[in-house]
Amino acid sequence: MNYFLQQLINGVTLGAIYGLIAIGYTMVYGIIGMINFAHGDIMMIGAFISLIAFLVIAALGVTSVPLALVLVLVCALFFTSAYGWAVERVAYRRLRGSFKLAPLISAIGMSIVLQNGVQLVQGARVKPLAPVITGGIELSGAESSYPVTLGWLQIVIILLTVALMAGFTWLIQRTSLGRAQRATEQDMGMAMLLGINVDRVISMTFVIGAALAGVAGLMVTLYYGVVDFYIGFNAGMKAFTAAVLGGIGSLPGAMLGGLLIGLIEALWSGYGSIEYKDVAVFAVLILVLMFRPSGLLGKPEVEKV
Repeated sequence: MNYFLQQLINGVTLGAIYGLIAIGYTMVYGIIGMINFAHGDIMMIGAFISLIAFLVIAALGVTSVPLALVLVLVCALFFTSAYGWAVERVAYRRLRGSFKLAPLISAIGMSIVLQNGVQLVQGARVKPLAPVITGGIELSGAESSYPVTLGWLQIVIILLTVALMAGFTWLIQRTSLGRAQRATEQDMGMAMLLGINVDRVISMTFVIGAALAGVAGLMVTLYYGVVDFYIGFNAGMKAFTAAVLGGIGSLPGAMLGGLLIGLIEALWSGYGSIEYKDVAVFAVLILVLMFRPSGLLGKPEVEKV
């Protein structure tokens, strides 16, 4: 039972990271109906920026861990938001009215550009980071043969994800930008006739999604302690799978899908063969889509005529 509980904690932590990345996919698809396959690489850039920021802060002599985390988070948010804005302007805006495959091909090309750009600048070797947040809460008794630990870093990741989801829900439901996003999602043409700056709304959607990916990049850097130029592809594919599993276009579905993917990976790795954890994830995705093609929380798409 202790082993199961530990894997459950690990799965929820991993799922929180996947969920944050998946929100970016589902936001862009929900508003403009396109898949941003460069989104995972934005997360990878956020991870490298976090690593560089930690090294610079350490060189400046900052020893306070909370202050260092805040400074690194601000750096990651700023740079990944800028990258998200640039991706929308370069890879999507001019292709918005083109045939459906054109933006998809452009996004894949942008993903390759970002991967190889980071590889040229940072090199292909794995970059390590010493543990920043250590320790945790012992959930099992001292007499237990298998100790269960809830790490402080895991607590930070879960609480930060919950706070971001609450803030993002408030943004969508209560602010003028959120209302403009919902109007653009329902009918882009009518939103333009009503005076909504659709280009600005779409750019802000990319910026917000990229900022969340930047936070996820910081989490990955802290959680695993290593980054490389290829982590964006792996995490991006898992997050895209989470968005589809939960229902592409549904924000709660993206988070639910992320949690399910994280739990499946953790439990399969703990009780089965770790080499086949990806097979288990995609097998569950196929089974769900066989019975619910729109995903767990997604709504069937209605064709406008």
